[in-house]
Amino acid sequence: MNEVTRLLKKHKSIRQYKADAIPEEQLHEMIHAAQHAASSNFVQAYSIVRVTEPDKIDALATLSKNEKQIKSAPVVLLFCCDLKRLEYACRKQGVEMTSEGLENFIVGTVDTALFAQNFVVAAESLGYGICYIGGVRNNPEQISELVNLPDKVYPVFGMTVGVPDQEQFVKPRLPVEAILHENQYDETKYEQMISDYDQTMSEYYQTRLTNRRQTTWSETMSNMMRQPRRQHMKEFIEKKGFKIN
Repeated sequence: MNEVTRLLKKHKSIRQYKADAIPEEQLHEMIHAAQHAASSNFVQAYSIVRVTEPDKIDALATLSKNEKQIKSAPVVLLFCCDLKRLEYACRKQGVEMTSEGLENFIVGTVDTALFAQNFVVAAESLGYGICYIGGVRNNPEQISELVNLPDKVYPVFGMTVGVPDQEQFVKPRLPVEAILHENQYDETKYEQMISDYDQTMSEYYQTRLTNRRQTTWSETMSNMMRQPRRQHMKEFIEKKGFKIN
């Protein structure tokens, strides 16, 4: 392995940070590096809102149901799918933009995710820890109002960034054989692989440094997938101007 692959395989979510600030120049350099992620048709359909005002941080922490880690982080970011800039680009050319269609929504969301992951790699290469916060989708409308997101912009996830103030083991991933298929999809391998992986994850959860518990991967997944989640998102997304049809 080279340094990049070693870095990628060391990733873990960090939920507790030291008070050390991240220099502005360094934060901007990490964002600039993130911008070099692939982008469909070069739309670059993303924006970051950095939240620094204490009252807004408190509100974001409450609305996303992630109080402890957001309030302890020196940098709190909202990664947003953003088609608003494209509207201005179209207007410059005398074109009325439409944000309708599932494809536009997918392109903007994927662009944002690729951009964010590039940012994560840049941050971790400098010794910082991060944690994605999908909890911003618990109350996306209130969070949008909190940071004044216009139509055609929605918060995909939040992220906390800082110097780690905790040690944690890397979670064992599924074996490559579980996700790599040769020429055709093969679901016959899943029963045995999931049983083996459940044993691996059970041992991890019982021995990791914090939040030890007795569970398995399939148990966790079945609890998550037994009923629909965040059903308010479709209505919210469409109110934002992303007509998914």
